[in-house]
Amino acid sequence: MSTAKRILTVGLELAVAETTYASFRSKMSLLDWDIVLFKPEISEFVENYYTTYQGKPSLDDTASFEAKECCEHWRREIKQAVETGKTVFVYLPPVYEVYADTGQRSYSGTGRNQKTTRHVAPLTNYDALPIKVGPVVATGSSMKLSPKGAEVLAPYWAEFSARSTFQVVLSSADVPPCVLTRAGDKTVGAIYRSKTSAGTLLLLPDLDFYASNFLKGKTWTAAAKQFAGAFVSSIVALDKALRSASEITPEPSWATGADYALQSEVKLRVELLAAERAVEEAQKRKELTAEALNAAGAPRALLFEKGKPLEAAIIEALRTLGFKAAAFKESDSEFDVVFECIEGRLIGEAEGKDTKAVNIDKLRQLSMNIHEDLQREDVSAPAKPVLFGNGFRLQPPPAREDPFTEKCHSAATTSSTALVATADLFVPVQYLLSENDQEYAATCRQALLSSIGRVKFPAPPKREAPPMENSDDAASDA
Repeated sequence: MSTAKRILTVGLELAVAETTYASFRSKMSLLDWDIVLFKPEISEFVENYYTTYQGKPSLDDTASFEAKECCEHWRREIKQAVETGKTVFVYLPPVYEVYADTGQRSYSGTGRNQKTTRHVAPLTNYDALPIKVGPVVATGSSMKLSPKGAEVLAPYWAEFSARSTFQVVLSSADVPPCVLTRAGDKTVGAIYRSKTSAGTLLLLPDLDFYASNFLKGKTWTAAAKQFAGAFVSSIVALDKALRSASEITPEPSWATGADYALQSEVKLRVELLAAERAVEEAQKRKELTAEALNAAGAPRALLFEKGKPLEAAIIEALRTLGFKAAAFKESDSEFDVVFECIEGRLIGEAEGKDTKAVNIDKLRQLSMNIHEDLQREDVSAPAKPVLFGNGFRLQPPPAREDPFTEKCHSAATTSSTALVATADLFVPVQYLLSENDQEYAATCRQALLSSIGRVKFPAPPKREAPPMENSDDAASDA
């Protein structure tokens, strides 16, 4: 089978080569595609770390930002695609609601007794749509086409109504229905036609795209391929019918000339230019904030990086603890990090391992570095050796085994070397970046200077987790 249409699927996959799949997290533009099949799903944002608020998942700062950004992206892209003449099919899943961080904080108390309230607001998968449909949870399979305006859907509905189920009822008063429940005539499908192009936004009851006989392991079955082929053919035919039924003639370029301009258009064009400038300025602020956010999250490299990125993160972490720290390179000597404070001077080597513990090899290199350093004229005493290890770096820290091998521990004892698991180093750094606690920083430096074998940093003073509060104003912005 071959189609002349470029078809993109978002949030659903089909066992056919004629379509291209994009995840909900994708930032893909819809303008490159003729037909878009879209299913809004945000459940993936709660797969890792989240709490609950009023019985629903409450996303952390990072997941909140990502989820809201994705919803905003698709809302904008779908609207623009329809306005430029594309056909967008949305398959309506169950409502999935979470609480997302609004970025707003309120404070009470002072000093160490100060409490921070984190404001959250509801976010649903339907926030990814450019129209408000008022989805209400309801499920069923007994449906019919609406008596007016849905004739174009008849061939598609004859073929796929048996596979279709409604997961929501669309309760907004201005929703133009195309599919209704048989009992009660509740709207479960809607059709929105662009007033300026041949574009259409078609909201349809959900389809079972992953039937039990569609997958064998991770491989599509013959049944899946047969369904996908018939489905794509039907979608292409429906797209053609929707375009044929459109009474909109695309405006020719000559009609937009000054001779045919209307007075009301002149004022609106000025307002549009001002709005576009405001959007550009907001986008620049957003990009600058995103860059600052990436920089603020750089210390997390201590948890998962290796090589030069890990070395850079270690140097910044040591500076946070109050050391003077830098990489060293002079003639034939090159050390990952040399760091010092008033209490002493140290030399470190760093190693990250994907699925293993850090072994004794780096200790040999570290020992050679100590001797090379001592041969320099401006060095009068050997520096303390420190091995920074990020063993099992691709696993969450709580699930990791000892990041250093037994031989490494034994050799460290013999050579008076301190062993620092970089995931352990992250904990005091995380605290010190939010609290100017010089006394705690000094105890961390002392732990590094005095330890032989694995360093145990003192636990940071406990801080109360900020309470969460629903914000009505924020909810209207979500």
